[in-house]
Amino acid sequence: MARPRFRRTRDGLVVTAALSLALTGCGGDAGSGEGGEAATAPGADAITEPIEIEFWHSMKEKNELAIKAMVDDFKKVNDKITVKPVFKGDYDQMVVAYKQAVQQEATPPLVQIYDIGSRFMYDSQQVVPMYKFIELDKFDQNANIEPNIASYYTIKNKLWSMPFNSSAPLLYMNADAVKKAGLDPDKPPATLDEVGEWAKKLTVEEGGTVKQFGFNAALYGWFVEQLTAQDNTEYCDNGNGRNGLASKVNFGTGAGPKFAQWLGDLVKEGYATNTGRPTDQAQNAFKTGTIALHLESTSALGGYTEAAKGKFELKTAPFPKVSDSSSGGTIIGGASLWINAAGHSDAEKRAAWEFVKFSNTPEQQAKWHEATGYVPVNPQAKANDNPNFQVAVTQLRAQQPSAATSGCLLGVMPEARKAAEVGLEQAVPAGAGQEPRTPAEQAMQNAAATLQTPIQKYNANVEQ
Repeated sequence: MARPRFRRTRDGLVVTAALSLALTGCGGDAGSGEGGEAATAPGADAITEPIEIEFWHSMKEKNELAIKAMVDDFKKVNDKITVKPVFKGDYDQMVVAYKQAVQQEATPPLVQIYDIGSRFMYDSQQVVPMYKFIELDKFDQNANIEPNIASYYTIKNKLWSMPFNSSAPLLYMNADAVKKAGLDPDKPPATLDEVGEWAKKLTVEEGGTVKQFGFNAALYGWFVEQLTAQDNTEYCDNGNGRNGLASKVNFGTGAGPKFAQWLGDLVKEGYATNTGRPTDQAQNAFKTGTIALHLESTSALGGYTEAAKGKFELKTAPFPKVSDSSSGGTIIGGASLWINAAGHSDAEKRAAWEFVKFSNTPEQQAKWHEATGYVPVNPQAKANDNPNFQVAVTQLRAQQPSAATSGCLLGVMPEARKAAEVGLEQAVPAGAGQEPRTPAEQAMQNAAATLQTPIQKYNANVEQ
């Protein structure tokens, strides 16, 4: 089977086969299956004189400062290579900028793309797969990349991008509130039902007004992905899009409706508050100390730790499972680094790899982790000894990689995440005593159904 080739569409989401071949200059280096075999990896001798490369990223504020510090450290030991970090907006804005750059033949040598953009990058024919550099340099992947992190970016047993800023989901607790309710934060709830029971005991009402809600979480599609994986179910078909192009999503049944119904019931009964889809609104609510239990990523841990000082004791626990019988695990979040081949010299590609390799070293991963709160990608890196963070590391290493926990590779995965959020909006009432706009099961099925046309359009543009 020839590698898939994109045809141009009016929305600019894909590139033509002719443009792709013109950019890569390696159309004859095609392999089999979607994504195929992209450009080869140049050796260290490709860099013969000083070179500057752009690195497009989506990190801001303290995370952007951490990238600049990493770039400065790299320059100290690689005097021939100058890396110029360029902020391109949030994850979604980055993908838009990258797609425009493809059409303008102006991609950067190195780009940071979020997890759910992986299928597009794989199909784009723009990149040098990371495994080619790994094989060329005899880089020890098993020793330098956490297996449960690498699995998300592994396609057909080969690593296509380098994990960079990785996060994991957690259950956050206001430990003071938990203890006051006679519960033990060291024996946290492990399933949705148990979280719900705790939420009822943790809700505090005074004079007809709720002063403390037992639970809160953003209506975030990522949580649907997590619970689906916890239930050991693939989010999309064809082996979560890893055995071939996925043709449908599965969140309309199973964990998706269960979560929507569970959360909707808690809100309707007054034990949880609905702060909507924006994660910052849910985060701000938890920081006030008026929420007892809360779902979020490890990336929020630093901010929560600061916010809790002088207010309440913060504790974390593993992300809850759908039920006791759930046998899966969580999915890594965040983003990875991709090296572009199309339109770039061997020297640029090699320079990009040298920086990628440097970013993965134990020393740099430890610094990056301390500065940002992201999970160290390299298992040799010293992780923060904060017990709240160690929960995430233990959770990550306790599970075995599987198709379910590797995440769904879908060309329209960003749209899928948003569709799941629309389903949650329909299924979760605005507040206590109110009814949902649509019953949970129907809401999630409707949301999943809206993706059929986008999936078909994307797949039709990836020629088999």
